Amino acid sequence: MAHAQHPDPNIYYVPPSSKWPVIASLAMFVTMLGVASWINEIAWGKPVFFIGLAGVLAVLYKWFGDVIRESLAGFYNRQVDVSFRMGMVWFIFSEVMFFAAFFGALFFVRQFALPWLNGEGDGVATHALLWPNFAAGWPTNGPADIGGAFQTVPAWGLPLLNTLILLSSGVTITIAHHALKAGKRGVLLTFLGLTIALGALFLYFQGTEYIHAYRELNLTLGSGIYGSTFFMLTGFHGAHVTLGTLMLIVIWLRCWFGHFSKDHHFGFEAVAWYWHFVDVVWLGLFLFVYVL
Repeated sequence: MAHAQHPDPNIYYVPPSSKWPVIASLAMFVTMLGVASWINEIAWGKPVFFIGLAGVLAVLYKWFGDVIRESLAGFYNRQVDVSFRMGMVWFIFSEVMFFAAFFGALFFVRQFALPWLNGEGDGVATHALLWPNFAAGWPTNGPADIGGAFQTVPAWGLPLLNTLILLSSGVTITIAHHALKAGKRGVLLTFLGLTIALGALFLYFQGTEYIHAYRELNLTLGSGIYGSTFFMLTGFHGAHVTLGTLMLIVIWLRCWFGHFSKDHHFGFEAVAWYWHFVDVVWLGLFLFVYVL
């Protein structure tokens, strides 16, 4: 919570000690204990997971509420604003590295592992003793009679539609940002609301795509290296879109309550940065997962 005295704009604000980090750690531990137990079919795993998840959400609500109140009270001067911006930049950089690891796994398999298994380079087909009928090609999950035959998701169907949806959402959030800086509250709320709707529509179509892949294409997480990389990359991206959409909803509510001004609205900017990052990652996914 903010101190009671009036903030000094020339002093870097340091918040008092908080109980939320400890409570958040405990809630996350309970959540992970619950999900691990649930996966292993332990009876109490499912309720423990939801109890932990509720605790995490409650901590987020209270902790962010404290930060918002401190911001509205004027405790965050320009120095603090710079710190927030640096923190968000490093957070997005960590997310870049997160996805780089999965893209790296995809590229390694396609450019090195498969040719090596096929005997390219050393002239020795290293798969011969295990899978005599193996042929290096992409997509692959080994011989069809072992890994199970599957079909890929056509790039020019739902994936293309979702690409257009996310690109459109990047435009709408940019318009909303300009409206905020221009003091046009109605335009701000309208285009920010459109961005939220587009994010939700993307998630709906991705869910539809997953159902189609499992039911009609026999493409699952068990479909070898292609299935695992496909669902890991698109699934984690979908999780980020979900988080981004929730963040946009919070920002829309804050805009509705008038928490931002023309000159002080980093909370909005941080979410906009994150959303543009999600857009860029999807373009890479569309190209390297669906098209190539």
